[in-house]
Formats: sequence, structure tokens, C-alpha cells
Amino acid sequence: MNLKDNYRIELRAAIRQLTDRCLYAASKWAGEQLVGIEHDPAKFTPANTRFQRGSSSIRRRFRSSEVISTPIAGVSYVSTPIMEEDEIVDGDFYLLAKSYFDCREYRRAAHALRDQGGKKSVFLRCYALYLAGEKRKEEELMELEGPLGKSDIVNRELVSIERELSTFRKNGTIDPFGLYLYGLVLKEKGNGNLARTVLVESVNSYPWNWNAWLELQSLCTTVDILNSLSLNNHWMKEFFLANVYQELRMHKESLSKYDYLHGIFGFSNYIQAQIAKVQYSLREFDLVEGIFEDLLRNDPYRVEDMDMYSNVLYAKECSSALSYLAHRVFMTDKYRPESCCIIGNYYSLKGLHEKAVLYFRRALKLDRNYLSAWTLMGHEFIEMKNTPAAVDAYRHAIDINPSDYRAWYGLGQAYEMMGMPFYALHYFRKSVFFQPNDSRLWIAMAHCYQTDQLNMIDEAMKCYKRAANCNDRESIALNQLAKLNADLGRTEEAVYYYKKDLERMEDEEREGPNMVETLFFLAKYFREQKKFEEAEVYCTRLMDYTGPEKERAKSLLRGIRMEQTGAPSMDIERFPP
Repeated sequence: MNLKDNYRIELRAAIRQLTDRCLYAASKWAGEQLVGIEHDPAKFTPANTRFQRGSSSIRRRFRSSEVISTPIAGVSYVSTPIMEEDEIVDGDFYLLAKSYFDCREYRRAAHALRDQGGKKSVFLRCYALYLAGEKRKEEELMELEGPLGKSDIVNRELVSIERELSTFRKNGTIDPFGLYLYGLVLKEKGNGNLARTVLVESVNSYPWNWNAWLELQSLCTTVDILNSLSLNNHWMKEFFLANVYQELRMHKESLSKYDYLHGIFGFSNYIQAQIAKVQYSLREFDLVEGIFEDLLRNDPYRVEDMDMYSNVLYAKECSSALSYLAHRVFMTDKYRPESCCIIGNYYSLKGLHEKAVLYFRRALKLDRNYLSAWTLMGHEFIEMKNTPAAVDAYRHAIDINPSDYRAWYGLGQAYEMMGMPFYALHYFRKSVFFQPNDSRLWIAMAHCYQTDQLNMIDEAMKCYKRAANCNDRESIALNQLAKLNADLGRTEEAVYYYKKDLERMEDEEREGPNMVETLFFLAKYFREQKKFEEAEVYCTRLMDYTGPEKERAKSLLRGIRMEQTGAPSMDIERFPP
């Protein structure tokens, strides 16, 4: 039996066990990986392979070299732990409770299992109580302060659940699912260190509960914390590490992990979507767009992660494609936070900011911790010049995820609009700390340094240099460096940056005011240096323009030729163009 067959057997068993314990999100994730395993072409024809069409182009896009479906060289995976099932004594009560649970009658489910002592029954009872507490917390939030306000309302069941599960753990009578729930409760109560320890115990005992891995990932906020975890070297750890590397902005390491996993789970929509997320962080929008197009062809009713696709279409100003995507998710499931964000992005692109805010608020009514909705709503308030509301939205986003660089950047923009550059600079610094490879953040910080209140030109130039080294797609940094050096009388440095900017504009076939400004500066510089041939080259290029630029170029060219012949010339720069 080969490696892939082992994975299939383990995942099938995991799906049954997870579904039996009502962990449907983890079960769905395991199911996606099960059908995502590459099939043996000798056994499976293209007609029987669900994702055969279009998958080859996806794999070529992801894989720089051939990846074989064996463990990484030098890595020895531990054997898969076998979890003992409960005795059958609780069977009928458990089935009744599970039926109540599936109908979202959580307290009835917990009550049905009140006298049952099996591990499965204990977990389902405590899990039902936890969800009942979460449901009541959301109701109180809606009743007392509305869905968008801050509140200190907590899940009232946490204390009793923690007390009970803590006792079971001390007695050694808790299963991996109970450990997962115990870790979740500890995390909710702010006991992060113990929560990490308990969740590590859970995933080491039962590696296929993806929910437990996700909770553990949310507690790994630094590389040091990640390295301190004592995790068994099970193959599920590869998924976890790829996800954590992505959250810690270790994009190269994350792509390497996903590249390896894609060699085994070649048709996994999840892996393809995760690769798209990493490429989105690297601002490779064309590549991300292609990945999502393939995903929608393979899974036309997918809603997960499609809000990121809408962000790409928004950034590329693809109005028709964004309209089609918004209509598609609306018809699939309009009451999903992702759907509301996509529709909000569509209205934002159309300039209908009030309608966009309406849909972002709707997304938050469905899930008040949906990070993208808070951030995007803050952007809309910035467009509407409603800075207090924007600041409030961004602060909510930071409360949810303190590492969200977009929210920090938005706060910087808001305070800059309010004429408070010292505050803005603080938030811009936070944004570049979390996303140091984004040129837009460095440029925003440079603009802040250039304000009249700060006037820290040298610091601004350092920021522009960082932006230029971070693949400045808008080509702002080089032009600003050239201008600032010229203003400071550093002519040689200005010429260097003007030449680099000119080369980039030529490569990208861009025209405009920056091109004219650059050509004039270089023409005048080489004229002053008596390098008349080079000066003539730049003047000749300016002759292709119409209007005052052409007349100014003609005058400059006449002056150059007169100087070449030794005739006295008039300094044309005394006269305004």
C-alpha cells in the first residue's frame, strides 16, 4: 500500500469520526483533502477524476520543479495514532442528542446527555453547552448594543466547562476532542500558554481535527512560539506549518510547504486557495486571478475565500468580472459574510460608498469577527471623509487581529487626513513592521515625513529607498527620490534616480508628466555639463510632445546648438514655460 492510499484510509476514518462528533467544519476540510489526493492514472480515467479538467495548468503554475509524492527528504513521519472508541452503552442517548445538536437545539442536546459518562457523550454535552453560550452571547450583543458596538459580554458557560474539562484532564479521562474543546475555552478566557499546551496534546493524540490546528495556529503569534511547540512529526503538521508560515508572513517557507503538499493533494481546492492567499500577500494579482478562475471552474458554488478574489478584481478595476462574481455568490448564498463583502466591493468600485458600507455592516451582523468587513468598511469611511467612523472600524479590526497591517495603514491614513502626522507616523510604522515588503506602506510613511509639521526629508528619502527596493509598482519612489535630491542640491544623486526612473518608464511604456519632467531635467543637466550630444537626445524626445512642452523643448534645443557653435545664448530658464 503506497503513501496516498494510507492517507485516503486515514482521512475516510477521520471524516466519520469528526462528523460523529458534530465537528462539521473539520470534517468538510478533511473531505476536501480526501478528494484532492492525486489518483493513480492507471486506476482512474479522466472521466472518473473529478478535477481533471484544468488541473494541469494549475499545477504548472504552482510548481517550479517536479514534486514527488513521498515524505520530504530526511523527514520521518510518526505512525498515525489510533483512538479508542467509546463503549456502546451511550448509543441511543448519543443519537438523540446528536439529532438535537444538528437542529441547533444545543441545550436540549446537553440535557439529553446529562447522565452519560462516555467520552463521546462528555464532549458533545460540553460542546453543545459551549455553542449554546455563544448563541446567547450573540443574542445579548444584538439586544443590548447592536452588532457593531464594543461589549464585555462573555460566554457564561465557559467557567463550568473549564472546571469540568480540567478535572477530566487531571484524571486522564479526557479524549483528544475534549482536549480541543478545553483548549478553545482556555483561549477564550485569555489563558494562551495553557491553551497552547492543551491543544498540542490534542493534535498529537488525534492529528486530523483541523479545527484544533487552527486554534493552535491563532496562538502562534511569533516564530519563537512556533518553534517551542512539541509537535509529533505527523503529515498533518505540514498543513499546519504552511498555514502558520503564511500568517507569520514567511511567504517563501509557506509556498515551499504548499508546493510539497500539492504534489500529493494535487486536486485540493483548499491548497490552491491557500497558494492564492500567499501570492495575494506578495501582490501577484495576475497569478491570483488565474488561480481563482480555475477554482471557480472546478467548484462553481464555492464561496470561501472568494472575497479575496473580489479584492483582486477591485484592485485591477475589473468591473464586469466583479459584477459577475457578486451575482454568482448572491445566487449561491447571499447570507454569508464573504458574499456581503464581495457585493460591498462591487458597490465600492462603482463609487456607491453608502451601499458598500451597508453590505459590510450586513457581513458583520452575520459574523462580528469577520476581519475583512471591518477593514473594508474603514476604507469606505475614508472615501466618505468620515474619519471618526473609519478609525472606529480599523480599531475593531486590530482588536480581532493585531497583526493586520491593512488596519494599521488605514489608521495612519485617517490621522493623516485629520492633520495629525505624529499619530499617523506611529500607525504607518506599525503597518510596515507587519508588512515590510509592501512599497505602498513605505511611500505613505515617506509622505508623512514630508509634511510641514515633521519636515524630516532625510527620513522620507530612506522610506522611498525602501519602497524602491520593494518593487514599487506605482513608480512613485524613484521620482520622489530624484525630486528631493534635486531640491537639496544633490545633482548627481538626482541624475542617478531620474535615469533609473526613465529606464523603468521605458520598460513599462509609460508616458505622462513624470516622463516630461525627467527628460527636461536630464537635458538641462547634460547641457550644463557641456555634453551636448546627450542633451540633444533628451530634447529630441521632448519634441514628440505637443503644447508648451514642445515649444520649451525647441527653445532648449536652440540654446544647445548655439552653445555648440560658440554663439551667445539666452538663458531660457529665466522665462516660465
